[in-house]
This record gives sequence, structure tokens and C-alpha cells, in this order.
Amino acid sequence: MPLVLSLHNRTSIPVEVDHVRIETAREQSVDQIRATPVQYGNKQLTLGEFFDVTGSCSDDSEMIWEGDCGKVKLIGTGMTTGRMTIRGNAGMHLGAEMTGGEILCEGDATDWVGAEMHGGRIHVRGDAGHLIGAVYRGGRRGMTGGEILIDGKAGNEIGHTMRRGLIAIGGRSGDAPGFNMIAGSIFLFGETGIRPGAGMRRGTIGYFAADATPRMLPTFKRSSTYAPLFLQHYLRHLQTTGFQVPAECLTSHYARYRGDFLEGGRGEILVRQAG
Repeated sequence: MPLVLSLHNRTSIPVEVDHVRIETAREQSVDQIRATPVQYGNKQLTLGEFFDVTGSCSDDSEMIWEGDCGKVKLIGTGMTTGRMTIRGNAGMHLGAEMTGGEILCEGDATDWVGAEMHGGRIHVRGDAGHLIGAVYRGGRRGMTGGEILIDGKAGNEIGHTMRRGLIAIGGRSGDAPGFNMIAGSIFLFGETGIRPGAGMRRGTIGYFAADATPRMLPTFKRSSTYAPLFLQHYLRHLQTTGFQVPAECLTSHYARYRGDFLEGGRGEILVRQAG
């Protein structure tokens, strides 16, 4: 039986739960888990003041969050193993700095999903906010491994300064995806904003909508049109995770744009071609 945390005290003030971890909860009793400190505004309270706690994750390393946790920050921060399911919305910094395990959010998430993550997988069935897989202000790099899958739409600066890993967005995405990108892959399946790949050094940004017309910066130059084999492997892998990939994407040709030439021109933006 998994450990179940059921929200019973909704609040407009964010609650920070970075001390609630599968790795720790496996060795704790229900009472000890209830006593886990959480930050509530400028006060330190306990988890039990906001959540009912039942079950255990000692056997299966599984934790379930129930209720609208849109004001609950830092769920799954630093996670190394196990599985978390959020049966509702999740607050900021979902899965930030995680190194392993899997997080499934059945609702929406907000900003900083998977910020500076190193491994594992985050799958958000709904929408997400800005700065997915991004670097924190003053940091050196964003995500360095793992996967972030967003079935719905997402905001600006996806993959800001990411170093490795995969981000896939099923719906519309905002401006400047791959800003200052060092390496890694960003796959976009819906409408997009402006300035993709601004300042990118290496890595791949893929546009998979049938009518994709990204507004390129002048520091990107078209180099070829081809059907890259590596994309087929990535896309088939995404299909195994339950992420929706149109079958036509596996057989399409893609226009390849090199850039950003202000940073050496070793990155690429691939745009699916009609027909």
C-alpha cells in the first residue's frame, strides 16, 4: 500500500514540502511523517496540519498526493528513487533537482518544473508554467539529465541553459525555448512563440506540428532537409511513455537550421515539413 497524503487544509499561502521525501518516509512511522516540518509563509508548521497521512511507502517506495496542491511547492525536490503521483495540481518547483525516480502529475503544474534536475522522469498530464528544466537565477546550468514530459501547454524559456536531457511539450509553448541552451533536446508539438534557441551553443530543438512556422532569429541558417534516424528512436521512446506522438512525425522530413551563430552555430532547430 502506498503512502497517501490527502490535503485537508487548503490555503492561499504557499506551503513548502521539500523535507517530505520517499527516501526518508520509508523509514518513518505515520506519526513521524505527520511531524515533518513544512514552511508556511514565515512560519514553520508540520505536514499533519495540512495533510492526512495514511499507508506506507516502505515496501513499494510509492507516494501519492491527493487534492489540489497548486499552492504546495517543492513536491519531489531532490528525489532519488521511487514513484510519486499527484492526483490534482502541483505547485512550483515540482521535481526540482531530482536525480532519479518518477513523478506523475495528473493535473497542472506551475513554474520551474524539473529545474536543474539530473535524472528521472516527470510527466505532467495537464499544463505547466515557465522555465521548465531551467537553471535557477545565478546558477551555471539547468537540467543535466532525465526527461520532462508535458502533455498540455507550457510557458516561456523552456530548457533555459539546459545541459542534457529531454523536454517534450504536447501543446502550445511560449517564447525563447532553449534560451542559452548548452546541449540536450527540446521537442515541441504545438504552436510556439518567438526567438527559439536564442544563444544556444549545442543541442536540438524539434518542431513537430504539421503547420509549424517558428520565427527564427537571423543568426540561424537553413542547411538541409532530411529524415534524421535519431528522431525516430526518440519519438518511439516517447510513445512508450504514453506521450502522444503523431505517427506522421516518424516518417516526415525536417528542415535543419544551424545556430546560434553568435555562439558558434553548433546547435540545430529541426522543423517538420508538410507532406
